[in-house]
Amino acid sequence: QVQLTESGGGLVKAGGSLRLSCAVSRRTFGSSAMAWFRQAPGAEREFVAAITWADDSPWYAPSVMGRFTIARDNAKNTVYLQMNSLKLEDTAVYYCAAAAGGVTEVRSKPETWGQGTQVTVSS
Repeated sequence: QVQLTESGGGLVKAGGSLRLSCAVSRRTFGSSAMAWFRQAPGAEREFVAAITWADDSPWYAPSVMGRFTIARDNAKNTVYLQMNSLKLEDTAVYYCAAAAGGVTEVRSKPETWGQGTQVTVSS
């Protein structure tokens, strides 16, 4: 069973930056693709960004394109989400997710979830 542990959330002012980390207990076929999702209060969980361990072809939601960057460190089994130019509407609990396959699969059918980390953007 793959375990995902997020960290790096916190309180930041609009326009600021945060970097989230997702530590993966072990890389298996079932965690070949990694993604970040978020859920704001009263809203459904939504896709943010995805990447695979094998290549550098990330996929982003339009709302974060150009502001957020997903990256992975294969040696550390860690996936990052660098968030710049944060907006009030980025406030949410951010979840790390994993799935077998590629970015399409982890975006549509994530199989393993982390516990989430809170990101709060203030004015």
